[in-house]
Amino acid sequence: MVRFGRTDLASEARQRAAAGAADSSLPGVRAREYRLSGLPVTEVEVLDRQGAQALGKPEGLYFTLNLEGRFERGAEAFPRAAEALARLIGRCAPLEKESCVLIAALGNPDITPDALGSLAASNILVTRHLKRSDPETFSSFRPTALCRTGVLGTTGMESALQIRTLCRELRPDLVLAIDALAGAELDRLCRCVQICSTGISPGSGVGNDRQALNRETLGVPVVAIGVPTVVDAAGLSNEPGLAAMFVTPRDIDSAVRTAGRLIGYGVNLALHEDLTVEDIDMLIG
Repeated sequence: MVRFGRTDLASEARQRAAAGAADSSLPGVRAREYRLSGLPVTEVEVLDRQGAQALGKPEGLYFTLNLEGRFERGAEAFPRAAEALARLIGRCAPLEKESCVLIAALGNPDITPDALGSLAASNILVTRHLKRSDPETFSSFRPTALCRTGVLGTTGMESALQIRTLCRELRPDLVLAIDALAGAELDRLCRCVQICSTGISPGSGVGNDRQALNRETLGVPVVAIGVPTVVDAAGLSNEPGLAAMFVTPRDIDSAVRTAGRLIGYGVNLALHEDLTVEDIDMLIG
């Protein structure tokens, strides 16, 4: 029997758990599917402790935005995908006009499947310093700050320690954490985005758990955004030697760059409501 590989996606975890249920329903879990800006969305809500145990996910909202066709900048679907992503971020964390947001770009930029956070960060507008120096000119922007945490092996510091220290200094109203995820299905690699209200445990998808980033550890709400870039090879075959391996697409370099750009634009649209995709093109150059 083929073993199931690990997954960070709540939609996949629900499918897996429901497959073993007598009537395909799961107590403590509510799910529905619909389209947003023309793209398919799977919404999973973990309602209570029983649902959390069934899925292995904390209580909260999980959205999976499925990316159909091409979605690089210039593709017809890109603006719709960015708008849908922005709307889902807003559903996870309604914000006031002047709410301060800290964006945490997680992962290792030197390892391509783990570089999503850093690549997304290159497409995100930071405005906290601008609003402090010229609040009138930048009145339509929400104050945002950004950190690229790196990983423990290259910084000597846990990501959670860095972000917790910044939260004490900046006092943000929300943390947005961006990181690569592990999935269970090959055809979903770099083809969907998960947005959730429950935070994230960096490295959990590849069995390298670090301290969680959530409301309990940081003292503020944490919305996590991620794209599956690897599949646990243990879920693809019974061969014992695959148990410690992960599979990634052949075109992972371009796929992760494309996904990072989409996330960056989606975050900008979510945090600065007056902007358009074309505005962002000009501002990030």
